[in-house]
Amino acid sequence: MAVRNMTRALVRPRIFLTRRLPDEVMAEIKRRFNLKYNPLDRPLTRTEIRKGIGNADGLISMLNDPIDRETIRAAPGLKIISNYAAGYNNIDVQEASRRGIHVTNTPGVLTETTADLTWALILSASRRLYQSERVLRSGKWTGWAPTHFLGSDVHGKTLGVIGLGRIGKAVARRAAGFSMNVVYHNRNRLSPAEERRLGARFLSLADLMKISDFVSLHLPLTPASRHLIDSRAFQRMKRTAFLINTARGPIVDEKALVRALESGRIAGAGLDVFEDEPRVNARLRKMEQAVLLPHIGSASRDTRIRMGWMVLENLTAFFGGKRPPHRVI
Repeated sequence: MAVRNMTRALVRPRIFLTRRLPDEVMAEIKRRFNLKYNPLDRPLTRTEIRKGIGNADGLISMLNDPIDRETIRAAPGLKIISNYAAGYNNIDVQEASRRGIHVTNTPGVLTETTADLTWALILSASRRLYQSERVLRSGKWTGWAPTHFLGSDVHGKTLGVIGLGRIGKAVARRAAGFSMNVVYHNRNRLSPAEERRLGARFLSLADLMKISDFVSLHLPLTPASRHLIDSRAFQRMKRTAFLINTARGPIVDEKALVRALESGRIAGAGLDVFEDEPRVNARLRKMEQAVLLPHIGSASRDTRIRMGWMVLENLTAFFGGKRPPHRVI
């Protein structure tokens, strides 16, 4: 009996990883676990994921991996899904819960980095950085002129934050440096003391859309938030306003956004996420008033490494018989 228990203890849990992580993290995962991973620099298909996790004890998934019911059922021995993201809308958590599979994520670590990128989009869209840099690089710049590349001021304007969680609050704090008026809409209103600390005023969604010069999205994707920003929402916005999205693409009705931009219903947009990633609406790609980024909200080296350590921490705790520190279910 003692020999059998010792043999079992020496067998390392089998982990399937859908995308390579930073080298430091990869080396440590390989040291602690029996790792099988995707060697290709592209997302795996559903079929490839199901094949990969067939005999896995644990799965490290990315935010764009569809871990649906059928995928979960393809792994009868799966015990934990460690998502390399703060969000986990890509996972059927109900099915995972029914099967007794733990789900973990990497919250908090990407807050400040994503807030930084949100401000990069605000400034790029409002000050027409993409258009002006493109003209300069093309060799077509003929020199300074008083009417060239006139953009919109940021300082002193109204920032509307929808979803005042960790990232939303970090974005709101930065607004103080631009002397902005901050309003917000959230499922639950903050305490008066926290509102004072952030300098933020609670409004209904409709009122926020009407008065904001910049509308920035920081809420999770749920059935209730899908297409929250639709044609009706765009009709409420100022014609001089900008939409910023570093949350999840399907929160915005992308077809309605295209119509709003083409018609001049709003002035512009800054987008890091899209409704059908990695595909992006062809009409949207042609619009100079839209700044488009390939989902790089957390893409700093420091942050991506810290996210990897959190994934490893969750797996190590679980297979060590402890509660994972960042457990969703």
